[in-house]
Amino acid sequence: MPDPRLWQLISPALPVGGYSYSQGLEYAVHAGWVHDEATTLAWIGALAEDVMTAVDLPLMARVHAVARAGDEVAVVALAARLAALRETAELRREDADMASALRRLLAALAPELDTLALASYSALFALACAHWNITPREALAGYLWAWAENQVQGATRLVPLGQTAAQRVLFALGARLETCVASALARDDDDLGYTAPGLVFASAAHETQYTRLFRS
Repeated sequence: MPDPRLWQLISPALPVGGYSYSQGLEYAVHAGWVHDEATTLAWIGALAEDVMTAVDLPLMARVHAVARAGDEVAVVALAARLAALRETAELRREDADMASALRRLLAALAPELDTLALASYSALFALACAHWNITPREALAGYLWAWAENQVQGATRLVPLGQTAAQRVLFALGARLETCVASALARDDDDLGYTAPGLVFASAAHETQYTRLFRS
C-alpha cells in the first residue's frame, strides 16, 4: 500500500497554496488556445510529457537519490538547478512560495528533517519523500498526479469545464502517468531540459494580464 504520508503530500488540503497558480493556463484560456475539453487535455498533456517529464520528475529522482545517500551538498545543488529552470518571474515566485509553505509544514510534521532552506518546491517534495522512505517511482507519480489535478481544477474554473468533462480529462491524464514516470526515471543527464515557448510566453504574458484569478 502506498505510504499515507505520500497521500498527505499530494492532497489538495495540503496548505501550500498550489490552488492559487495556473502556470500559464489562465493566459492560454484568455488567448483562446485552451477553450474546450480537447484543448485542455492537449495543453496539460503536453506540459506533463514535455516539461514535467523532462525537468521536474527526473531532477526530483536525483534529489531523492542523493538525499538517501546523505549528500546535502548535492541536494542543494539540484534544488538550485530546478529553481534556475523556472523561466519567468511568476514561475520562480510560485516555486519559492510553495517551497516556503512546505518548509513550514515539514517543521511541524518532521522536525527532525533538515530542509536545507531549499527554494524549490519539487526538490523539497522529493527530499520529504526520501526522508519518509517513499520510493522514487511513487514520489514522482504522486507529484505528477497532484500537479495534473491542480491543472484540471484550474481549467474547470477557467475554460470553464463541467465536472464530468474535467474528470474525463483527469482520467486521460492518469493513463499517461506511468509512461511519464518511467520516461523520467530513464532520462540521462544530457537529456534534461525542454523547449516550451508556449508555456513561457503564457506565463510571461500573464504577469500583465488585465484580469486574473490565479497568481501565475
